This record gives sequence, C-alpha cells and structure tokens, in this order.
Amino acid sequence: MSNYHIKHLEEYYQVYRKSVRNPGAFWEEIAEEHFLWRKKWDNVLQWDFSKPEVKWFEGAQLNITENCIDRHLTTRGNKTAILFEPNNPKELAEHITYNQLHKRVNQFANVLKAQGIKKGDRVCIYLPMIPELAISVLACARIGAIHSVVFAGFSATALATRINDSDCKMLLTSDGSYRGAKTIDLKDIVDEALEHCPGVTRVLVTKRIHATINMVSGRDQWLQPLLDKASNICEAEIMNAEDPLFILYTSGSTGKPKGMVHTMAGYMVYTAYTFKNIFQYRENDVYWCTADIGWITGHSYIVYGPLINGATTLMFEGVPSYPDYGRFWDIVQKHKVNQFYTAPTAIRALAKQGAELVEKYDLSSLKVLGSVGEPINEEAWHWYNDNVGKKNSPIVDTWWQTETGGIMISPIPYVTPTKPTYATLPFIGIQPTLMDSHGAELKGNQVEGRLCIKFPWPSMARTIWGNHQRYKDTYFSTYKNQYFTGDGALRDEVGYYRITGRVDDVIIVSGHNLGTAPIEDAINEHPAVSESAIVGFPHTIKGSALYGYVTLKDTGESRDQDNVRKEINQIISEHIGPIAKLDKIQFTSGLPKTRSGKIMRRILRKIAHKDTSNLGDTSTLLNPEVVQDIMDNAL
Repeated sequence: MSNYHIKHLEEYYQVYRKSVRNPGAFWEEIAEEHFLWRKKWDNVLQWDFSKPEVKWFEGAQLNITENCIDRHLTTRGNKTAILFEPNNPKELAEHITYNQLHKRVNQFANVLKAQGIKKGDRVCIYLPMIPELAISVLACARIGAIHSVVFAGFSATALATRINDSDCKMLLTSDGSYRGAKTIDLKDIVDEALEHCPGVTRVLVTKRIHATINMVSGRDQWLQPLLDKASNICEAEIMNAEDPLFILYTSGSTGKPKGMVHTMAGYMVYTAYTFKNIFQYRENDVYWCTADIGWITGHSYIVYGPLINGATTLMFEGVPSYPDYGRFWDIVQKHKVNQFYTAPTAIRALAKQGAELVEKYDLSSLKVLGSVGEPINEEAWHWYNDNVGKKNSPIVDTWWQTETGGIMISPIPYVTPTKPTYATLPFIGIQPTLMDSHGAELKGNQVEGRLCIKFPWPSMARTIWGNHQRYKDTYFSTYKNQYFTGDGALRDEVGYYRITGRVDDVIIVSGHNLGTAPIEDAINEHPAVSESAIVGFPHTIKGSALYGYVTLKDTGESRDQDNVRKEINQIISEHIGPIAKLDKIQFTSGLPKTRSGKIMRRILRKIAHKDTSNLGDTSTLLNPEVVQDIMDNAL
C-alpha cells in the first residue's frame, strides 16, 4: 500500500515532497495500485492554466461505480455500505450491504435507461436524504448520465434555474420530505419549478411521506413499480477519464449560480485518497458525515470517497435538534460511529445547549472529528474537542470548495499536530501559495494574503457547464497561472494555514455559500424597494448571518416597515430558499456609493460588525452624508 495510508508526520513530509517534486509519477502510482481500470491511461497529466485546461489520466477508461461497488462484492458483499438513519428515531435504521447496493443501483440504472436516459444526458436529482438519493447518483454514474443534485431546501425558482442551465431531461424527486417535526411538500415545489422547464419530459417520484400529491399525466411516474419490474443486472458503461461525472451548482458573487463540472478519473482517485487519510479509515469503522448530498461534501465524503474505499457510510435524514439536541450523540452511540464530520454551525448550535446533552451518551467509539463548510472559531473548536472528543479524538479542520472536489488543506489525524482555527498543512499533492493584491507571491512564513493553488490536482473542476469563459474569468484571471480560491488566508510561523474568509461577495452562512447578488436581485423585485445591499455579520450559531441595507422608494412612514421586512424575507425564500433569509433589515435613506456608482460594501460591513471607529478612506464617496445616517440607525 505504498503512500496510500500515511501514519506519522515524518512520512507525511516524505510523501508530500515526493508528490510535489514529480506529481505525475506520484498520482500515477496511487492510481495504478488502488483502483479498477478498464484501460490504462496514455498520459497522466496535461495542463495549461492560461486556457485553462486540465486533463488527468487521459485515455484511461473506467466506471466509477465498479470502483464504488462491484470490486468489493467478493470480499465485502455482506458488509454494510450505506447505513440509513431516518428522521424519526422510532423508525428503524436501514443497513444496505454492498450486495444489496449493487442490485438496487442496477435496477435504478435500468429504469433510467428504459425512460430513455443515455450516456451524457443530464438528470436533475431533488431528493431528501434518503437511500434513493445516493442510489440515484450511482445509477446515473453507472450508465454515464451526468447527475446534477439540487439541495432539497432550494426554492422552485432556484431549482428551475439549475435545471434549465444544464438542460436536464429528467427529474428525480419524492412526494415530500421529513425535516425534524416538519414535513415539506417537495413535489409542489417541483411542479412549480417545472412550469418553467420545457426540457424535462420525465419525473420519477419516490414515496417517502405517503402524501396525496398531484401527478402530471404523461410526465410523472411512481418510481417503485418501475424498480420492481427492472432487472438487477446492468453492465457498467465504459467511460473515458475526462467524461463528466456530475454538475454541481455553487453560488456566484454575481448573477446566476455556476455549474461546476467534475470528471470521472481524477475525481475518483483524489476523493478516495483524501478520504482514506484524512479520516484514517480502517476496515470495520463506521463513518458519518452529517452533510446533505446536495452539497459537494455529500458527493465526495458521503457517497464516492467512502464507497470507493469499501467503507460503511452513514446517511442521516434529520436535523441535530430533533427530537432534541442530543440526536447526533444518540446516533453516535447507537451505531458506534468512529469518524464524525460536521459543520461549525452545527457545533455552535449544540454547544449553546450545554454539555449535559453530550454527557448522557457514550461517545467512546469516536476516533476522528471533522469540521467542514467554513473556518471553525476557537470557542467552537475547544467545545468540540473537550466535550465530544474528550481530548482523545483529533479535529480535522478541513478547507476545500465545490470547485476543488476534495479536501485541500487539513490535518491528518494522529499525524499532524492540530492548532485551533487552523486548517494546518496542505494535503498531499496540493501546492498552495499566498499572493498580495498586486499579484506578487508572498514568500516565507507569518504572511497573510489571497490563497491560490499553483499546480493542478486530480479532482479540480474542469469548467463551468456551458460557460468556459466564466470559469477562466472567475478562477484563472486574477493571478497568472494560478487557481484563485476567492479566499484569504494567513500562514503562521511553522507554515500552517488559517483561512480568513471570502474576499469576494460570497458570504458563508451555516456552511452554505450564498452569493449576495442573487439575494439583492430578489429583494429588488419587491415593489417598495429601490435598491439593496447585503453583507455578513458575526452570528453566534451560523458563523455569519445576513444584514440587509434596503432603500425604499417611498422613504416616508406610510408603509408598515415590519410588514415590508416579512415580505422581503418571503421573496428571498421563494427565489433562493429559507437559508438565504436576512436576520437584520435596516431601512436607509441611501447607500454609500463611489462616484462610479459602486456600493461601498466595506463601510456597510464595518457598520454591521459594529466596528465604526475607523471606516477608512471615504473621500471617494459621492454621498458621504448617508454613512452617518446609516450608523445612527444601525440595528
């Protein structure tokens, strides 16, 4: 198992040096020894960041599902692949073995084929966290269809935008979903979205809440009867290394979301390798990532990374607060979870409830704790370390993005000494660099700048679906021959990295990247609104929350401002989803603007942060008087 399972710090440095000295040879060795290929590659890596074009394992042929499922059948056929924990703790957990997963994925794949789905077609998946979500993702990959999972908390408008952008032919959904004490009518949201999606000709519906729903004749079909008739044998489609595996949308700082395209071989190799090392997974461990498969974390570290390694991966349908705030710990105890990977938002919400709820449960099975979605603050880190890990389970504070496909900077547990709030060292093969605002590289330690990556890694997104120019402009035009992450970071005296946050207009709320532009566009549709600006401000649970500065057309007191606030949040819910609602809405007489008409968000951010002692240079403002007015009325 050369270099595949790193066990101590000296070995990390040896393997890291090898991986950056000759990346092609390094990744070739990893790929050759640990995966199933139908045909070997002709060329390990070809790249040019000026185009930008990156190809890994060119000429190779494979099917990722043979690596996730088929190759485990002889040795792990009866092992649990997916462990499903339902929303209601009284409902029994479901253990799906690798043998059962194989049959269910094949049946689903045959249903897709019978419905006319072919290699290269896009299939949109809008499902709750139930086994059918993971199975449908794998079924698409089995036949070479490109899956586009949309988080089932998004609104009809957001869903329609994503379906149309990638021209999906089919949509997979359910009659509804459970979320804590609530049930959500997913099918109603789907019906509303599809009024604007002429390309979708087929909708397959799985039963979850057994609600009476509207089924559109000729378009909608129940999934189960189709599965019952389908064969459980389905030959895996042979795919090329650089064929697209999936499209996943991420918020842009301007306008519409970006459909990041991830391809077959590089994504497979990198997610598997990071999973094995960053979670130090051993054969009979039970691994649990609490994310939703609607996000990249769920794609890479609930589905693909764990299954390629033959792991048992836990899928949880519910929320951390139902039926009470002990639910996570109850699940850890019940299933003897060994690796637990969650978001700082969840940790802060649980910490607020006190440690008593943790102490009721036996968490001695835990070996590794993970954090993902945003930088973890020091207080949450210590609470997690002391109360959940009992100072025995290292915390891997992982930094990565939808665009990167896999974890980029992270401790390796029991290998890298951890430091609160630091993602620590780059993962094997990753070459980070810090740049100043003038495009010069900041050498040495104890520096702070903009985080870039100067060499390709296997799981990086290859393009934005249908818009390669936007991919180039967004990630490769700020710094020559560098991938620009959009994040700021600092490097301490030993070379550890700490992520300091976004440098563009994307705010991370509860681990979700929210672009400010789409939210502002939604607010500005309110008939009473003249213009708006959104910034983030610190929030004890969410990390950041949204603060809206809104100028009304009629600034008089004639309108009921509380009603307008409610209506604004209602519009945001409809356009984007409840996750994007504003915590604070301040009505203003105007917004601070430069002479070229650009809103000076830096000032608004300082006011929202209650940090007005030094607002910086305001000499370029067209209307400096509004700043005092905004400060006087700040919430």
